[in-house]
Amino acid sequence: MALEHVAGKKAKGIIIYALSTCPWCRKAKNLLNELGVEYYFTDVDLAADKEKQALMDTVRKWNPACSFPTIVIDDKKCIVGFKEDEIREAVEQ
Repeated sequence: MALEHVAGKKAKGIIIYALSTCPWCRKAKNLLNELGVEYYFTDVDLAADKEKQALMDTVRKWNPACSFPTIVIDDKKCIVGFKEDEIREAVEQ
């Protein structure tokens, strides 16, 4: 799975499964950039077909509705959608 790295202060293991055209996904990435934390992301819709299926299987594990963004934190917690307060709280814990 091709994840893109965004440098920042190491806070948590954060992975965002996003869509390149999704405004809420952009808001989630912008919030993490504003907070200055390190994270990884992948735009699922831009992946090759074979990889896209594997990514969707991963998203489905965390978020059966397969909606975006799906934000996985430390492989323990999942935030679905752009929930600013919840994202801030998870990053700052």
